[in-house]
Amino acid sequence: MKLKVFTTAGSYFPGVLLCVVIALAATFVSEHYGGPQLLYALLMGLAFHFLNGNPKAAKGINFCGRTVLRCGVALLGARITFSQVSKLGVETAFIVVAAVALTILTGVLLARWLGATREQGLLTGGAVAICGASAALAISSVLPQTKDNERFTLLAVMGVTVMSTVAMVLYPLGLQLLGMSASQSGIVLGGSIHDVAQVVAAGVMLGPVAGDTATVVKLFRVMLLMPAVLIIAVLYRQHADVHAPEKDVPLVPGFLIAFIVLVMLASIGTITPPMVQVASDASRWMLVVALAAAGVKISFEDLLKLGWRPVAMLVGETVFIVVFIVAAVWVLRLGGP
Repeated sequence: MKLKVFTTAGSYFPGVLLCVVIALAATFVSEHYGGPQLLYALLMGLAFHFLNGNPKAAKGINFCGRTVLRCGVALLGARITFSQVSKLGVETAFIVVAAVALTILTGVLLARWLGATREQGLLTGGAVAICGASAALAISSVLPQTKDNERFTLLAVMGVTVMSTVAMVLYPLGLQLLGMSASQSGIVLGGSIHDVAQVVAAGVMLGPVAGDTATVVKLFRVMLLMPAVLIIAVLYRQHADVHAPEKDVPLVPGFLIAFIVLVMLASIGTITPPMVQVASDASRWMLVVALAAAGVKISFEDLLKLGWRPVAMLVGETVFIVVFIVAAVWVLRLGGP
């Protein structure tokens, strides 16, 4: 029995080791030379695509791209509490929810207009609306695991990470030109920039008030990942094309249940601040490993076949969400004068 367990575990080892080494390299480059850690992991993974066909590595690569990914998304719940959400106020919370829902809808409409699939619209819309790469990976995990979906997910992750980095630099400058207050700027940054790390960095550029407000708004958007993915999973199960196997679309994915449980535990104080830090670091690391695995599974040739449509969709969704948030802040006078 013990020998069988070790044999099974050993079959995962080569692929897992490959993904971990790529993640370590991406982390080293990010920490020493700057730049987005997740994007580095994706690009480095693409360089090792030739190992995807190796039967010794395939099992571990698939494990990292699916199981490790889901664990990383679930751990995001440990950093969110209901008290943080309550600080936003009803109007701000409503605007953020509306922005998320309308951006996902915009993604679906753009996909239809540009001749892309519904799944592609959901992936790009969800990535822009909620939390960038993490949202794209989470949404992808509840859709049928087809070759087209896998390579489109990779391109969506790459695109949304690059755009989030650009937004981190440009948005603070634009908000200063518009004359928005620190609180208003925080709402816009937290409500429109895709990735958490870039939101924090952009907020800090405008001072502590903007930084704190942006972080709280962004965490609320991350909290919306759970209901968004759950709704997509349920609706897609009901309306998916007949050729999509129903078993590929779980009704209530286990990682979403874990996400909810962690949010509840964090809200009642069971998860202490040191534990939150550990969970946050572990989540980030797991997502880096998962992206490394996803990169290994896809080739540049596959990505090039997708053409210009994904880029157009991501740009359109990004412009929509930031314009919507800025307009809402002005019209409703959120965050001060």
